[in-house]
Amino acid sequence: MTYIQKGTKPFKLANLALFAAGFITFANLYITQPLLPQFSQEFNVSPAMASLSLSLTTIMLSVSLILFGSLSEAWGRKRLMTASIFAASVLTIALAFSPTFEVLLLLRIVQGFVFAGVPAIAMAYLGEEMEPTSLGVAMGLYISGNSVGGLAGRVIMGTMTDLFNWQIGMIFIGLLSLAVSAYFVWALPDSRHFKPRPLQFKALTTSLFQHLKDPGLLCLFGIGFTLMGGFVTLYNYISFKLIAPPYNLSTTIVGWIFIVYLVGTFSSAWFGSLSDRFGRQQVLYAGIAIMLLGALSTLPVSLWMKLFGITVFTFGFFGAHSIASGWVSKRAIQDKAQASSLYLFSYYFGSSIGGTSGGFFWIHWGWNGIIAFISCSLLLSFALAMTLSWLNRTVTSQTEAHI
Repeated sequence: MTYIQKGTKPFKLANLALFAAGFITFANLYITQPLLPQFSQEFNVSPAMASLSLSLTTIMLSVSLILFGSLSEAWGRKRLMTASIFAASVLTIALAFSPTFEVLLLLRIVQGFVFAGVPAIAMAYLGEEMEPTSLGVAMGLYISGNSVGGLAGRVIMGTMTDLFNWQIGMIFIGLLSLAVSAYFVWALPDSRHFKPRPLQFKALTTSLFQHLKDPGLLCLFGIGFTLMGGFVTLYNYISFKLIAPPYNLSTTIVGWIFIVYLVGTFSSAWFGSLSDRFGRQQVLYAGIAIMLLGALSTLPVSLWMKLFGITVFTFGFFGAHSIASGWVSKRAIQDKAQASSLYLFSYYFGSSIGGTSGGFFWIHWGWNGIIAFISCSLLLSFALAMTLSWLNRTVTSQTEAHI
């Protein structure tokens, strides 16, 4: 059976379909992020408590990723992804009718569970169906759908909140997601290389622990944790910074600042292409360094410098994430969906821990504390990337010694 190659119609359809799935997932996942100041005021909760509307969702997402990754090995890729995006869309509409903050949090927890049907499975689908030399570009395009979705969710929600209210924004995004879900079902080619097997939890648990015995995969999981922890921390608390003096920006303007996510659309695809040419290791180093540069550039008071820093930071993040996530699918010899789900478990758990822990640094040290926290996370990412490089050199040397 042939694999999907660049330049073919199946390649275009598969990437557009997974772009759409990523769009739906991340548009709905991050719709509460620009609303944190709004929730804090409307429901009379602290900034850290308001951040739970995102953190609890990503915690549930991270846990359920492992389950969905395992289920997909038995039930198939497309079926679970389809159920996931339709359920997520309906739940977003339900959020608009939340009578209390507690009910909203409960719905977000349930939504976090159903979100898991796309992220882990999509990467496994690409790893199985794409021709190896096309995988880097395909993975980058999928990640770019994530960035566009995250952008759209924030921008639409911020704008609709100022024009109408956040409830109308939820309903609009939910209906849009249902329409895009229908396109996904039509466009995604069926799996050709996926081989279902009986759902045997003992075997799946054994393979899960096999992944955890690979020190290289552990490094990649740690990189996902630290990268996402820093990324969400910046975006969670930049809204609080920009609506306060001396900036005094509106919710709409703050929402439109997330337009910088578009650079992630470019960088994820571009970094994937660069990795095919120059190797993953060096490109991963570059992505982390660019993130650090961007974070430090937000320290000056100037609004333009903050916007520049956020843009550079976002560019580096999506590039580095596309490399690390694609590397997991490539490194895992078998049960690729499980390996991807473990990476994303770490990734979203980092989002939850970083996003809420950042509130402590924000309350005590303001924006300088936020950047110090992010910088430490990125330095740890770099150390893990260096460890991964050392492990790869060790394996290569041992292989050559046996030849």
